[in-house]
Amino acid sequence: MTQDTVFPPNPKALDAMLDWANQRIQRGPDPRHGAQSVAALAARLDGAITAKGMDSARAFALFSDVIVPSTRPFDHPTSLAFVASAPSPAALGFDAVLGSAGIFAGNWDGGSGAIYAENQALAWLSSLAGWPATSGGVFVSGGTMGNLSALHAARTAYPGPRPDRWRILASAEAHSSITAAARVMDAEVISVPTDEGGRMDADSARHALSQTSGVFAIVANAGATNCGAIDDLAGLARLAAEQGLWLHVDGAYGLAAMTDPTQRAQFDGIEQADSFTVDPHKWLFAPYDSCALLYRDPAKGRAAHGQRASYLDTLDGQAWNPSDYAIHLTRRARGLPLWFSLVTYGTEAYAKAIRQTRDIAEAIAQGITDTPGLELILGPQLTVLLFRAPGLDDDAIDAWAEAQRRSGALLCLPTRWRGEKVLRICVVNPNTDPDHVLTVLRTLP
Repeated sequence: MTQDTVFPPNPKALDAMLDWANQRIQRGPDPRHGAQSVAALAARLDGAITAKGMDSARAFALFSDVIVPSTRPFDHPTSLAFVASAPSPAALGFDAVLGSAGIFAGNWDGGSGAIYAENQALAWLSSLAGWPATSGGVFVSGGTMGNLSALHAARTAYPGPRPDRWRILASAEAHSSITAAARVMDAEVISVPTDEGGRMDADSARHALSQTSGVFAIVANAGATNCGAIDDLAGLARLAAEQGLWLHVDGAYGLAAMTDPTQRAQFDGIEQADSFTVDPHKWLFAPYDSCALLYRDPAKGRAAHGQRASYLDTLDGQAWNPSDYAIHLTRRARGLPLWFSLVTYGTEAYAKAIRQTRDIAEAIAQGITDTPGLELILGPQLTVLLFRAPGLDDDAIDAWAEAQRRSGALLCLPTRWRGEKVLRICVVNPNTDPDHVLTVLRTLP
């Protein structure tokens, strides 16, 4: 029986969308774009979904002319807030076509080729950590899901009796996702004080352990989001081994620096960790959304996450099924843009790009130090800088940052450090111009 074509193709509309993607990748985003009010968006988008639909060109114009300008362009070289993104042209171009392939990458049967390629990228990351070839993992949506999945595996693997209360030991500078994961798991986070640079050392962690019970995992920072600190990974690894605890390294931002041989030594000790996360959409030049979750012993991840159901019985349980290694079943092949970029440019280009961003951060730090009226507080730790303009109160700092954002000159937002509102920069884009950044910073009153 012949069926009606419910969703007819529109070659002209497709060409227009591909052309837009091509132009966006080559020209980059407009740094003046940013969040709009609900009222402003409602005025232009309300009523878009109708019973009869609309012409494809009109529908796409809502995306290109309304939706995109209402989003913050984190991939622009002047975006130095939070931990931004700097996807390579190859990664962006590949991501633009990946969706059209319609790959289900939750299990080997559905996406073997994609999974094999993703595993090549994971193996490269694992090798940078000095892990054995038997290690492995999966790409998940972001650091929150990666950390939650790793900590669930850690608790499942805990060898002792169930305590009255499960606890996680983490730095006071741990990412907010660690507390979020603990809430989901009905666990408690024991916060360990850090040194003046935001670093947790093994002695402080040992003291905190002696004051509590029920700890099943230690979470170490490898590039704290707020300050860039790298914890004492070697000392924490020894402590975890001594106490029979799981060591998870949250390197969502910072572990990308392992790609540069000149920066690898600061991560010594990670080879003894049980799991780690690193987000390609942060400092590994891939688009949103992607977090690499690695286990030194993948069997422990599989024991925690493998799903069983009658409708899954036909799957090959001996194959590498990504759904076995995190809290998910359905997934896209989100690791492929990183894989394609690595295959296209090579790992030496990645090392150069990481080193170049570090050099940019150092140049900005030196410029801040040399500028009257600005005071460097910390850094660069990896590529994070904290600084102050002593003549400004909190409201003036906010007003200056907002003015730069709206003009498109610079996205440099305040944070809190030791109770003080300060300005923060994090460089992840090798095309950031330090001279431009310093010119803008020198407009601080």
